[in-house]
Amino acid sequence: MSGTLLGVADDDRAKHERVRDAYDAVASDYDRALADELNGKPLDRKLLEAFVELVVEGTIADVGCGPGHVTRFLAGLHDDVIGIDLSAVMIDVAKEHAPDLEFQVASMLDLPVRNGAWAGAVTFYSVIHFHDGQRAGAWRELARAIRPGGWLLVAFHVDSADHQAGEINHVTEWSGRVVDLDGHFLDPVNVIGELELAGFSVVAQVDRAPNPSVEYPSRRCYVLVQRRP
Repeated sequence: MSGTLLGVADDDRAKHERVRDAYDAVASDYDRALADELNGKPLDRKLLEAFVELVVEGTIADVGCGPGHVTRFLAGLHDDVIGIDLSAVMIDVAKEHAPDLEFQVASMLDLPVRNGAWAGAVTFYSVIHFHDGQRAGAWRELARAIRPGGWLLVAFHVDSADHQAGEINHVTEWSGRVVDLDGHFLDPVNVIGELELAGFSVVAQVDRAPNPSVEYPSRRCYVLVQRRP
């Protein structure tokens, strides 16, 4: 986690730390499960390729990069990519896979960059553990870090067979480890409203059906936005 998360309430800070602890605990298993997942996700690959084409030049950040599989894919398309994650163990795993790439431990509520440092950012499922107020703070922080005219590609879970949009899946066990983790299923209308309030303009929205052969069987949404001047 970067810094001390100044201005973050104690309860939110504690929740943030529980998210970090959970991903620290499952990092190796998570890496084994997701390392090759993009091979079975042609739509995800095409969206990432289109995103890189829009950015053209400048730094692209993979925020909430986990073990770095999306970061590595982006780095195959673009020569200035950085991965950022709250979990130091995840970052260690990412560095093992790609020692030549830059990775940093930091919270997306407190990004370690100057204003307008990035040409674009990708956040795949990075906000699913945030409640509404925290998500709003994350979007504002990303708007600060992305230069005017820069790009942001967001992905999140919408619903599943067991959970509707707006519901929370509380997880207490993951890969045999005890965790305390809330996963939010998000309504695209709400997410888009939050992004617009933070200073982004929506360019495209893609909704995708579950693909249980390669992922948790949830309906997914991808939102491409551009930072307003």
